[in-house]
Amino acid sequence: MLTLHKARAVRLGPGKDAEPLTGYAVVVDGDRLAAVGPYEELLAAYGTGVRIREWDGTLTPGRHEPDGAALLEGAYHPDPREAAELGAEPLTGAALAALPMTETRWGASARRGLQRLLAAGTTSLAGPFTRPAVRTAVQRSGLRQTGGRAVAPEGPPHPVAALAPGAPADFAVFAPDGTCLATVLAGRLVHRRR
Repeated sequence: MLTLHKARAVRLGPGKDAEPLTGYAVVVDGDRLAAVGPYEELLAAYGTGVRIREWDGTLTPGRHEPDGAALLEGAYHPDPREAAELGAEPLTGAALAALPMTETRWGASARRGLQRLLAAGTTSLAGPFTRPAVRTAVQRSGLRQTGGRAVAPEGPPHPVAALAPGAPADFAVFAPDGTCLATVLAGRLVHRRR
């Protein structure tokens, strides 16, 4: 089924330098973008039968997390049931070293960390991931993984694809206050702010 995502504005390119276009929308077909353009034109072209999602924010290519390995393999994301003992924020350094970490615990921590990334509009992250449980959690999350933290000579890298027909249907929608309303990976809605 085709899905038309209508937003206040659509930013076609990654980064804040790309100018948002008001009245634009994207059409998702499976795991790819089928079309990008003015909402009224897309609605006329794709007509009835298309599912419409309306967002009160700016639809963008999403965020790339260059410190993915450090966030998932260098920190423990506590289970909410551990909040009284460990708190809710990720543990690093001596606090992490004091925890008895097993592969099972690393995997659960990575899944919670990935949920935080998805809730922030992340659509790709840098690896590599050396812990098998973390690597499995990343693969299952649907987030695109880049090999490392390479920096282009002209500035920070933008490994996130621009929004264009044929590109992966990976994007995020941000409210005017900067909070993430939704994250879509391979055409699937994987995070929606409640």
